[in-house]
Amino acid sequence: MIRSTDATKYFGALCAVDKVNAEIQDGSVFGLIGSNGAGKSTFLRMLAGILQPDTGSITIDENPIFENIGLKGRCFYISDEQYFFSGSTPEEMKRYYSILYPKFDNNRYNRLMKAFDLDEKRKIRTFSKGMKKQVSVIMGVCAGTDYLFCDETFDGLDPVVRQAVKSLFAEDVAERGMTPVIASHNLRELEDICDHVGLLHRGGILFSRDLDDMKLGIHKLQVIWDGNPPDHAFDGMEVMRQESRGSLYTITVRGTREEIQNHIASTQPVFFEMLPLTLEEIFISETEVAGYDVKSLLL
Repeated sequence: MIRSTDATKYFGALCAVDKVNAEIQDGSVFGLIGSNGAGKSTFLRMLAGILQPDTGSITIDENPIFENIGLKGRCFYISDEQYFFSGSTPEEMKRYYSILYPKFDNNRYNRLMKAFDLDEKRKIRTFSKGMKKQVSVIMGVCAGTDYLFCDETFDGLDPVVRQAVKSLFAEDVAERGMTPVIASHNLRELEDICDHVGLLHRGGILFSRDLDDMKLGIHKLQVIWDGNPPDHAFDGMEVMRQESRGSLYTITVRGTREEIQNHIASTQPVFFEMLPLTLEEIFISETEVAGYDVKSLLL
């Protein structure tokens, strides 16, 4: 299990990650989401042992990851900006990773390179951005590590390849308990693969929750009353977001489904329905509560 305890990282006077606490259970798919500059990449590099927290700690199975060669052998990091040795080919990178990772699966590497139609003898510098990402993913899943840290891994991949990559991750989670930690701006991509999500905002973590539990605790309502809403329409509810178009009110609230339904029913609306929330809508609602409002960006 990965545990972050008050992990903090500064770059000069800038606090990139501020006292982040989180636990990532083995065998889960953890999605790391957040606003621009929230500290996702910095936090991911700390989880991978590339950066050391200035204060606090990052541990795997209660042992610090930074400069721990044994633990780093259980981790593979896929950066947003792909890095390969100058002039190298996939075949040469495979030989390099085979030395670092004793469990590297050469047979699987050969199958995947063929399936993704990648030439292992071609210089990687001549590959497109998406092809370079594919090479990194193949190296990552073939390394046989317990933890796979992915920074914007789906960026630059076409829809077919994105689905194939998610299938590879799901296969390794199911068959050998691999734990992918995926930082991404693409919330729709994370929604159908992650079972736990951490939301970073301005260097701190707003929440770290099971995705299904999170969806059960936040609801979007559409309500029409006969005239203006009653004075007590929102009493006792934690309203996260509210907007109206004519007589139709769209409200995002926190609470149990039953409590919300009973309360709204007591206000005698003309029309009422509860709609499922996407991860993107949850992200917007939670960050607006924290003062990150899309409307303010347009002023």
